[in-house]
Amino acid sequence: MQKKQSKKQGERLTALLPYLIALASGILMGLTVAPVGAWLLAWIAIVPLWVLVVTSAKGKNKFPPAFLWGIGYHGVALSWITGIHPMTWLGVPWLPSLAITLFCWGFISVLGGVFLAIWAAVMVRLAGQKPWLRLLIGTAVWCGLESLWSAGPLWWSSLAYTQSPHNLVIVHLGQLSGPNTVTAAIVAVNGLIAEAYINRQDTKMSFAPLQFVNKYLAIATGLLITLHLIGFILYSRPIAQPPEAALKVGIVQGNIPNRLLRSSEGFRRAQENYTNGYLTLADQGVDAVLTPEGALPIFQRNLLETALVAAVKEKGVVAWIGAFGERGDSYTISLFTFNSKGEIVSRYEKSKLVPLGEYIPFEGILGGLIQRLSPLEAHQVPGSANQIFDTPFGRAIASICYESAFPEQFRRQAAAGGQFIVSSSNDAHYTASMPFQHHAQDIMRAIESDRWSARATNTGYSAFIDPHGRTLWMSGYNTYETHAETIYRRQTKTLYVRWGDWLTPLLLISSGGAWLLICGIKKLNAIDLIL
Repeated sequence: MQKKQSKKQGERLTALLPYLIALASGILMGLTVAPVGAWLLAWIAIVPLWVLVVTSAKGKNKFPPAFLWGIGYHGVALSWITGIHPMTWLGVPWLPSLAITLFCWGFISVLGGVFLAIWAAVMVRLAGQKPWLRLLIGTAVWCGLESLWSAGPLWWSSLAYTQSPHNLVIVHLGQLSGPNTVTAAIVAVNGLIAEAYINRQDTKMSFAPLQFVNKYLAIATGLLITLHLIGFILYSRPIAQPPEAALKVGIVQGNIPNRLLRSSEGFRRAQENYTNGYLTLADQGVDAVLTPEGALPIFQRNLLETALVAAVKEKGVVAWIGAFGERGDSYTISLFTFNSKGEIVSRYEKSKLVPLGEYIPFEGILGGLIQRLSPLEAHQVPGSANQIFDTPFGRAIASICYESAFPEQFRRQAAAGGQFIVSSSNDAHYTASMPFQHHAQDIMRAIESDRWSARATNTGYSAFIDPHGRTLWMSGYNTYETHAETIYRRQTKTLYVRWGDWLTPLLLISSGGAWLLICGIKKLNAIDLIL
């Protein structure tokens, strides 16, 4: 009897083991980003998943546990979402705040699991195919799914960002075809290692398969080295810094806690901190001053009455001020350009809003169930997807907070003539790992567009980044700071800026063509056998 029970327990453990392995390897991938930053794990963390998915089609397990891998990765990488709790400062009671927080975190984690399950479903059908075809299709489908996901409102945790800011050499592949170039590299290397293991298991380690394993591992090693060499060549190119293109930009990190934003005390501190910071930087001889998203939480019509705009009129130094724009009965999160006379000469409106945080998806259904997190009562709306941002120094690439995760926003503005990046954010809602991940996203955008970047945040991390993704200066966290740095306007166009993400369609078309060709050959062979 005891033997039977032990046998059943062993069978249960055996049945659970693939799911535990998938979840654990997904968690390992999640550790590649802040706060841990173990970026090297990205080059092996997909291997267990790949092996489980392919071998599941050959055994009794017809439901590969890729779903858990996706939950493990995205759940760990995006755990900073839990930092929005408690939202009592917004009038949300403690328990509803916890419910909203867990819903947000759980929903994005499950969504990541769904995308991985789709990828696994395709890979299961390829179990009997040649390893090279699995590699081609597996890489293509992963990139295609990331492109599909990034086209929607919920996007952050691309495989590519696991390498930023630590492995700037490989991130430079983004200059060729955007972040999916880095994603493809990671998936392909993992796939090669996995195929070496799969074929080793199938052939029981005789002399011939040992050569086969070495062949695949050699290809994986060669590919990894080659890709890094290409990235190093791009990374090593000198950056032209002509004096006439120089632009000295100052940043003010006001450090106003979000819990104060709705109070008169918070507005008083915002006026004081940003006005004093502006005056300090103006006296240092900067050409322009950049403030964070919502630095002054008021509408455009009230901006002209503030002490900050009065200081702009007095000092004559251009300022980019974060505030709220108006559009009928609605409002936008905006970045305003004030010229040396204190006049608004351009305005950029945030076009990628945070679901639940800044708008309610399916508002007709969910509007009565979920309280918005915005401190304003009006209805927030997104800006146009095709904006340009002209300044007294030429056209800029503008980004407000969440938009840093969407490379197409930057690519389009660079292609339209944007010469430098101004990124304005407020990351004070979340835990400390989020602003560091946000900084990593901005590094990728600077590299992909080959532009200098100035990044101003409310509580950190503010920074200056050069076109090679090197951080020239980064602020502390939860500190009031001002800093000035010289950046340079550029008009270069990387391959990605010119052509966009051409690699993903190429992979999908070539893998689809290869699949159809092999299927056609098999049908011809079957007909020949019948005849």
